[in-house]
Amino acid sequence: MGHLLSKNGNRGNRLKKRKRKLLKRKKKNCFLQGPCMLCFIVHGNSGSLGGGGGGGGAGAAEDAQRSEVASGPDDCARFLLSPRELAIWEGLSAVPARLFRATPACEYAEMVCKRKCADVRRCAPCKQPRCCPAQDGSEPGAGAGAAGADRLPLPLCPLPSPASSSSTSCSSSCSSSEGVSGAGPLSDSGDSPGSTSSTAAATPPGSSPSCHRDHAPGDAPAGESPADGSSINHLPSSILLKVFSHLSVKERCLSVSLVCKYWRDLCLDFQFWKQIDLSGLQQVTDELLVKIASWKQNVTELNLSDCRNVQDHGVCALASHCPGLLKYTAYRCKQLSDLSLAAVASHCPLLQKAHVGNQDKLTDEALKKLGQCCAELRDIHLGQCYNISDAGMEALAQGCPKLQRIYMQENKLVTDRSVRAFAEHCPELQFVGFMGCSVTSLGVIHLTQLKNLSSLDLRHISELNNETVMEVVRQCRSLSSLNLCLNWSINDRCVEIIAKEGRSLKELYLVSCKITDYALIAIGRYSSTIETVDAGWCKEITDQGATQIAKSSKSLRYLGLMRCDKVNEETVERLVQQYPHIVFSTVMQDCKRTLERAYQMGWNPNNSTAS
Repeated sequence: MGHLLSKNGNRGNRLKKRKRKLLKRKKKNCFLQGPCMLCFIVHGNSGSLGGGGGGGGAGAAEDAQRSEVASGPDDCARFLLSPRELAIWEGLSAVPARLFRATPACEYAEMVCKRKCADVRRCAPCKQPRCCPAQDGSEPGAGAGAAGADRLPLPLCPLPSPASSSSTSCSSSCSSSEGVSGAGPLSDSGDSPGSTSSTAAATPPGSSPSCHRDHAPGDAPAGESPADGSSINHLPSSILLKVFSHLSVKERCLSVSLVCKYWRDLCLDFQFWKQIDLSGLQQVTDELLVKIASWKQNVTELNLSDCRNVQDHGVCALASHCPGLLKYTAYRCKQLSDLSLAAVASHCPLLQKAHVGNQDKLTDEALKKLGQCCAELRDIHLGQCYNISDAGMEALAQGCPKLQRIYMQENKLVTDRSVRAFAEHCPELQFVGFMGCSVTSLGVIHLTQLKNLSSLDLRHISELNNETVMEVVRQCRSLSSLNLCLNWSINDRCVEIIAKEGRSLKELYLVSCKITDYALIAIGRYSSTIETVDAGWCKEITDQGATQIAKSSKSLRYLGLMRCDKVNEETVERLVQQYPHIVFSTVMQDCKRTLERAYQMGWNPNNSTAS
């Protein structure tokens, strides 16, 4: 008996020493003095984190080493917050920690960023937050085997009220270095509802009691039926995963994963890391992409738009580990070149979407690589890639016969050759856009071969005649959206033929075209399908045209009259009262709708300060 007591006493001393060491290093812990998702990516060893609960074994020495490697409290915020949000966060850094969480910062000392250990016995995940008070005065150093069945399970702690202080809130974490299960959030338990686990984790003497007792997803504490449980953790893990799926990566990393261990495990679910959206995060670098690549290999969607510090090396490393990548988006990444897109094409043969608009360094070589390797490509956006020419576009059209969407914008080196190539080799095209390209009617006429064409964007085409547009509308019977803005050659006769022949047409955009009231009257008289008409900046439209189309059209739901200076505002006010089902867009009407939305959201002009 004496030997047993001395052994337990030595064990308690070891735990005390470990806690004192961790308290000294609490300032080196992660964001909000607790673990977050980004720490598992940046500071974890590559390749051992899984979605379900695997991972290599790690002892107390490895845990301490990882806590030393962990960065300062603001590192994760710098990764995931925009400059404006980061400034707000730094301004709030002086606010006491109790305003942000119920658990004091000193009690997060044990929650260092560490991997889930394989050598720890696996059991049902802990569903309680890290703030469960103790009900009894039992000594926390007792083992789990002898008196585990006689103990009552700890109740789920209620959400802290605003009036409660952090000192009266529930205490300590479930993340003790020896007694916490590493099972993932989807672990199954054979216990019936209402049953509790019979194991309890050892707690260092002198520390606050922890919620060491695990509950299966449907379990409830004794004395409390599952029906009257007030905690969200009573919900099945599948429902919580569905709720968390509506949050962004930043919200899951900096908010949800810090609530409790159970929520952290849910945030590590592989489903959340299939779609990685890092758009607009200027702090994302190649190092982070390499860590993500070594950690997860089931990525299907990647968005790097506006990430100015990502280079070709990081994209290549990530693409080499993600053979199942389906969607790749990198708008306005001017630092990227052919190397990154070629690597995506080489390593991701199942790629279906590539949006790489506004990349000045892209050339025809990258498009040729896409044509060679990505036969499943269906959607591509190459707007404002000024070095792309007909050679790359023809190679892309020949190698990707399943293309359904192609969009170009201000690509001056793209001519009628490209339009003809897509019309001949990609019969499944549904959306075609060549805004501002060096395309003429000789190329547009080839689009009549596309029987599935539903949306056509021909804005600002230098040489586009009315006969070509009318022929396209006659031949493409599935056309539902037609954009002819900024084409001064489009006149009333062309619009009349469009209204008569466009049996499936629902949207017609005619901004800055050479039309008059006759065009609007023809739309109202001949078309029974057009719902949206935008005739902004057409100086010849008057009150008569606006009144006649609103009166005669049975399908019209939106009429754009922005900067149609010959249309009186009094006439528009009368039309708004007579035809409430139609939205009229003018400067005054748009301002009124904006003010109405502001009032609905609680804006008060008396409380606003003058600039």
